[in-house]
Amino acid sequence: MSHRADWDRAYREKDHSDLSWHEPVPELSLSLVRQAGIGPHDAVVDIGAGSSPLLRALAAAGFDDLTALDLSEAALAGLRNDLPNGALAETLIADVCHWQPQRRYALCHDRAALHFLTTPQDQADYATTLTRALAPNGHAIIATFAPDGPEKCFGQPVQRHDGTSLHRLLGPAFRLISEQRHIHTTPSGVEQRYCYTLFQRVD
Repeated sequence: MSHRADWDRAYREKDHSDLSWHEPVPELSLSLVRQAGIGPHDAVVDIGAGSSPLLRALAAAGFDDLTALDLSEAALAGLRNDLPNGALAETLIADVCHWQPQRRYALCHDRAALHFLTTPQDQADYATTLTRALAPNGHAIIATFAPDGPEKCFGQPVQRHDGTSLHRLLGPAFRLISEQRHIHTTPSGVEQRYCYTLFQRVD
């Protein structure tokens, strides 16, 4: 994964709407939130939140227990500045592989963070963290580049996934509920193929 300074520089030097991963309206994520039955008072954490269109949309819809986690302090500062006071319950500057959750969440959402983890150790640490962060029967929405998606992002190699490889990575504590393909068009007009998955913790 890129160093924190690289992510801070990206968010300081560009408007978040110009970054290649920017998504104006997270329609598919919102659809999966509804499918998971997440309510406005349920605890939600966005892993690798960045400027987090999802948390912006959920806050506007009245969700009141939202947490943003990101490696970049600059990204989280921008998100806090753009949202009304009190919209976020917490912002956490952390590497997800080393994050020690202090509470449990009904939903963990990750769009384009996991695919930067390319080593078996980082992937195992991610799975451990996700298991610790989720409440029993909690849900995880994970979106990565699809097997035919880009091989790099932000100048870094990525690990592309489908539902089967993600299920293998997460292990038997999770049940794969749904898998969908999605084409994201970057602000510069480039199409990127994603795989969106919905999992439930079952142990």
